[in-house]
Amino acid sequence: MARILVATEKPFAAIAVKGIREVVEQAGDELILLEKYTEKSQLLDAVKDVDAVIIRSDKVDAEVLDAAKQLKIVVRAGAGYDNVDLDAATAHGVCVMNTPGQNSNAVAELAFGMMVMAVRNFYNGTSGSELKGKKLGIHAFGNVGRNVARIAKGFGMEIYAYDAFCPKEAMEKEGVIAVDSAEALYETCNIVSLHIPATAETKNSIGAALVGKMPKGGLLVNTARKEVINEPELIRLMEERPDLKYVTDIMPVANEEFAAKFAGRYFSTPKKMGAQTAEANINAGIAAAKQIEGFLKEGCEKFRVNK
Repeated sequence: MARILVATEKPFAAIAVKGIREVVEQAGDELILLEKYTEKSQLLDAVKDVDAVIIRSDKVDAEVLDAAKQLKIVVRAGAGYDNVDLDAATAHGVCVMNTPGQNSNAVAELAFGMMVMAVRNFYNGTSGSELKGKKLGIHAFGNVGRNVARIAKGFGMEIYAYDAFCPKEAMEKEGVIAVDSAEALYETCNIVSLHIPATAETKNSIGAALVGKMPKGGLLVNTARKEVINEPELIRLMEERPDLKYVTDIMPVANEEFAAKFAGRYFSTPKKMGAQTAEANINAGIAAAKQIEGFLKEGCEKFRVNK
């Protein structure tokens, strides 16, 4: 019997935990819950004798892996996995997976909620504009990007996309105009929605050189990662260009400066909310449990993200 730990500082919804428990117990394994923990020491103690861990935004670093002597697999319930030290996991012989696609619609819907709010001047009572007919640029055409494109069609937008790793044909098949470079995307589109991961190549990559190419009245929407934004450059650019707006689901390090300088042109959610829906919560949690059981019982590594 395997012991599977759900370690969530921000807990899953009760119905998601119920679904996870059903998957685990039907497979003959034991589920252990560590919810709303406040100290890393609690996590270090909880992982000592478990075979698998399901996490959300919780950090799994070398210290956690050192403490988890029996650990075989960690599944991040969600798409991003930069909260897991992949090299350390590989060194410890631990498989790391994510659950791609489970939160995608939730994130895409939030992106549009933020777009509507921004083009309507944050509902301040003044006359705004509509999304219909606007040119939307999707920066990275993964699971979330595809959902953004799907929703944008309903708004009657003209949809463009750039993704260095996605074939043009795949984007065009979705009714999207594929462009050859990020520069072309930004200089073409009224609104750009970011969906790139935080990697060595993308960190601080969204700054004045790209955003500065946007047409007058440009709107940048970030539901990806805060690390991809070059905050000092974006602040300087927004000072120089009072027509630009920035809305984000990941509070910047310089949130107070953005808020003070760009009232009516800037908004950040208080915490990352893209996946904060009941449906996404349930989908990601149950998918994580199923992937763990598939790995433990059958050796399935379909969504493995480390070497």
